Amino acid sequence: MKKLIILRGNSGSGKTTVAKELQKRFGKNTMLIAQDAIRREMLWVNDGENTPALPLMKELLRYGNQHCEVVILEGIMNVEWYQSLFDLALQLYGTRVYAYYFDIPFEETLRRHQTRAKCNEFGEEEMRKWWREKDFAKELKEKSITTEQDMESIVEDIFDMVSNG
Repeated sequence: MKKLIILRGNSGSGKTTVAKELQKRFGKNTMLIAQDAIRREMLWVNDGENTPALPLMKELLRYGNQHCEVVILEGIMNVEWYQSLFDLALQLYGTRVYAYYFDIPFEETLRRHQTRAKCNEFGEEEMRKWWREKDFAKELKEKSITTEQDMESIVEDIFDMVSNG
């Protein structure tokens, strides 16, 4: 049975790290759709309403649904701009969507960002501009991930939930 994991939250919250660990844990035939990789590396476009990254993300979601056991969709994905992607996710996967929102305070995301390899690509000013407080997508029924959990326990909890769900 095909399953979709959605990891959303602000920049620097830990989504990408968790997504990569989950992909390793699930193993072969696990597709990772990373918003930043598509938007910033493949297409080199800005985020925003009607971003050119959105149609490609939708196509990759369809591909993953047809060809992969587990798909991980990861990124900031502002609710206003990515609603049609969430609608498609629910249409394709129904009750097999496992959605998580990284509800991490700004100060902590900034601290985490400063430990990353790409910390010189952007800084506090850009992160404040992108910041969306509690940007939950209600229809996804996202579970909150907070600073009380470390990366290993987050990965373990999600892996167990999806594997047994």
